[in-house]
Parts: sequence; C-alpha cells; structure tokens
Amino acid sequence: MTISLIQKYNVPGPRYTSYPTVPYWDQETFKRNLWIDSFKKAFRESNANEGISIYIHLPFCESLCTFCGCHKRITKRHEVEQPYIQALLKEWELYCNEFDETPIIKEIHLGGGTPTFFSTEHLTMLINGITSKAKIADNHEFSFEGHPNNTTKGHLQTLYNLGFRRVSFGVQDYNPEVQKAIHRIQSFHDVARVTVWAKEIGYTSISHDIIYGLPFQKLEHIIDTIEKTKSLSPDRLAFYSYAHVPWIKGSGQRGFKDSDVPKDDEKRLLYEKGKELLLKNDYVEIGMDHFSLKSDSLYKSLNNGNIHRNFMGYTSSKTMLMVGLGVSSISDSWYAFAQNEKDIEKYYELLDQNTIPVVKGHILNEEDLIIRKHILNLMCSLSTDLTEDLEKVDFSTTLSEMKEFESDKLIEVKGNTIKITRKGRAFVRNICMAFDLRLQANKPDRQLFSMTI
Repeated sequence: MTISLIQKYNVPGPRYTSYPTVPYWDQETFKRNLWIDSFKKAFRESNANEGISIYIHLPFCESLCTFCGCHKRITKRHEVEQPYIQALLKEWELYCNEFDETPIIKEIHLGGGTPTFFSTEHLTMLINGITSKAKIADNHEFSFEGHPNNTTKGHLQTLYNLGFRRVSFGVQDYNPEVQKAIHRIQSFHDVARVTVWAKEIGYTSISHDIIYGLPFQKLEHIIDTIEKTKSLSPDRLAFYSYAHVPWIKGSGQRGFKDSDVPKDDEKRLLYEKGKELLLKNDYVEIGMDHFSLKSDSLYKSLNNGNIHRNFMGYTSSKTMLMVGLGVSSISDSWYAFAQNEKDIEKYYELLDQNTIPVVKGHILNEEDLIIRKHILNLMCSLSTDLTEDLEKVDFSTTLSEMKEFESDKLIEVKGNTIKITRKGRAFVRNICMAFDLRLQANKPDRQLFSMTI
C-alpha cells in the first residue's frame, strides 16, 4: 500500500452501519404509523423463522471518555437506574402490544453508555422483564459491553445466569498518555481480571475493543497494546479507527488538539502493524475492522454466509427485525429505520403518553433496498454481483467510479461481479461510497462523517 493511495482516498465518509446513512434519512415521508406498519410486517415475516434482535441502550456513565461519539449521560447518581429500567420495560410492552403472536428472541445486546453502571438487581429486572413476554430461540446469542473498571464478578455471573455468553470489554489503548487524553484510565490488570473471570464463569466469546488513531498514540503503543491483548487470548477483537468528529454535539471530544491526532499514512500504519501482529497470532481479519479466532462464532458465520452488519457493527447472525429500546436507540425492520428520542426526559414523556418514542427515521424505497443489499455484501463478504439489479437501478456513476478503484488494484471486476482485493480492504468505505446514490446526488456542504482511513 502506498502513501499516495491513502492520501488520495482519505476523505470524509460513512461507516455504513445502515443504508441510507442517518444524515440522508427522508424525514418528510417518515411517520410513526408507517414505522409501526413496517415493524409489524417484518415481525410477521421473521418471527417464526429467525426470531428478532433487541438492542438496549443504557446511556449512563460515571465519567466522560473523550474519544466517544456515542449518546450518553454522565452521572454518579445511581438512583437514575430504576426509573430507566421501568421505562425500557414500558417501551417493550408497547411494542409487544403490536405483536400478533409471542416474539421469539434470537439476540439481545446491551450497549451504552456503560451497561455495567447498572446494578445486578436492575439488570436482572430488565432481562427478566423482557424475556417474560417472549420465547427464547434455541440458538440465541445474548451479549453486553462491559467497562473493565466497574464490571464485577457479580455482573458477569448474573448475566451469565440470564443467558449471556458474549461480553466485550472496551480496552482502547494501554498507554498512560493516551488514556489520560481520552479520559479512560484503566490498567492491564483490570482488563486481565475481568477477562479471566469471564473465562472461568464460562463465557464462550470474549471480545476486546481496541482503537487506533487516538490522540498521542504511536506505533510502540499499538504494539504494546496488541502484545498485552494477545496474552489474554480474547476470542475476537474489534480494531476500530478512531472517528474524530468534534463538531458533533455531545461527542465530548476535547482535552486535545486536532494536531494531536495521527492522520493519513501515520494513522494507517498503526492499523497495519496491529493487523500484522494479530494475523501472526491466529486471528483472522473479518470485514474492515474485526478479527476473530477460528473457534469463534464470528469466524464461523463468515464461512457459512450468515455474517451481518448493523448499528452494533458486525454480528454473527442476521435477523430481519432489530428492536432498539432506550434513548437514541435505532430500530431496523429492514424496510425502515426508526430512532428514539435522544433526551431522557422527553423519552419518558412519550412513554407516559403510551407512545412508542421514535422521533425520526426513514422508509426504504425499492432503490434503497437494492443499494443496501450491495453495500452489505461489500462490507460483509467483500464482493457483490450486480447482475439481477442492473435494469432496476442506474449504476452508471457507480460503475464509472469502479474503473478508478480497479486501476488502483483495490477491486477486481469480472462480468458484473465486484470483488475487493486484499489491497482494497483499507478502502472498503470508499468503495461503498460509490454505491451510495443518495450521497452522490446530494454531496454535503459541510463535514458530516469521520475520515475513511
């Protein structure tokens, strides 16, 4: 890979956890009742076959991590826990009222915020309240995000007893200077302790999240972090690019200057070195920012064609319907997206009115569904075949841009099949942008997205 290619393609671009991407959702045609209709249609089509997924957003954190772009509320007041759990259960009840049969849950994921901000008693209340109105699929996968500093053995054991077998721990980087800059001080000892606990209890998939491109991060920091990580042998790793988006309200990205953040070839070198070390230690690269051991379900799903990408990143199974509960959560019925109210007090008000608290979204048209399919194919299997859709969608602009990628040896084109090369893996987001007809038709006049490299 040459530095000139990195400089050429390092432009602002989406991460494609959805298509259309959130800034291009059509708010004019979205209505709550249309979302409900879409939701019910997806439920009827998927419940008996694959089941449904539930994402639960738990937004509270005791301190602000300044690398984070997620929706959160900073507080040390744990009396906020119970009202929020009750609100989540009320929201789930409102959805259950729309079902014409008992839901079958295949996936539950607790995200944040900091899910382990909540006590074991309140987490038990939440999960029991959700599952009491549902059946659980035999091949279910329950997962949660744990903060190494406040995840107790009690958290791990309680959630294990409730059916959770996957846990991901946010590591980011072990260097003290980097940790200070991102306000995430945690020792290797803390990470090792919770990882060992999870293994002892019986979790079958333990993941560590690492971020490259953080402020003050250098090559030796990535090497040290990967070396420490491999000594703990997590089953999978998310090796994310830091998304520097200080212009987004609530991102909290402060305490360092733009010049403190590695860029272009310097940033990409951090990833390439980390990748090299991981591949040497039996990890397999999956998609554009995940790695797993061959024993993990993520690798197995890659081989059997079930790997999927959504707002939670890569997952080892696909469901048509993903219900998002909690403030700012996004639901996906495949035919539509819907996002909940972001303000907690307003979220509570809507629930008090017995109203499902979605406030924005997008109803996908036929072209959206086709484009979404091809972007998912590229993101998950690194190839897609346009044959059956060439007469349905005008791909002329896309195919024109493919010539440039092909010239740079980032893709191979055979007939109507586009395959991303090993060299092209670093530019997956750029290649997907060529398929993004909404972005092509309406280029933003201000920066909406983080840089692609």
